[in-house]
Amino acid sequence: KRGDFKLLGEAISLVGEGALKKAFELLRKKLEQEGLFDPALKRPIPAYPQRVGLITSRGAAAYSDFIKVINARWGGMQIYFYPASVQGESAVEEILKAFDYFNTAAPSLDALVLTRGGGSLEDLAAFNAEPVARAVRASKWPVICAVGHERDESLAEFAADLRASTPSN
Repeated sequence: KRGDFKLLGEAISLVGEGALKKAFELLRKKLEQEGLFDPALKRPIPAYPQRVGLITSRGAAAYSDFIKVINARWGGMQIYFYPASVQGESAVEEILKAFDYFNTAAPSLDALVLTRGGGSLEDLAAFNAEPVARAVRASKWPVICAVGHERDESLAEFAADLRASTPSN
C-alpha cells in the first residue's frame, strides 16, 4: 500500500516537436541575421496580377482552394502550375525544381505562389528547409507564400514578399 519511487537522470534531450522547434528557431535566427527576412527586400505584388505561377501538390486541398477562390474573385487570370510534393522526403527537391523552372523556363509572371494546407511541424518541414527559404528570397518573381493556417509560421513565409494566412487567402 505504500512505496517510494525515485528517478535519476543524467541528461535530458529534446525529441520530436521540441527538437524540430529548436532547430527551426536556430535557423530562423541565422537567416534573420543574414538579412534574408529584411522587410526592405520585400517586392510589391501587383494589385491585379494576370500571370501567376503556382507551386503545390496537384492533389492538395490548397490547389483546389486556390483555383476556386481565384476564379470566384477575378477569373481570366493565367495560372501556370508546376506540381511539387509539399510533404515527405522529395518535397524540398521538388519545390526547388519548381522554383528553377519558373525562374528560367517559364513565361514572364506577375507573381509566384507557394502553398499548402496546414499540418504539424513535421508536415511543414519542407517549408522550413534552408534551401527552400533561400529559393523564395532569390526568386526573380515576387513570391506569395501561403502555408498552413494563420497560426503556422514557416521560414519560406518569412522570406516571401507576401505571406497569406491560409491558401484561400
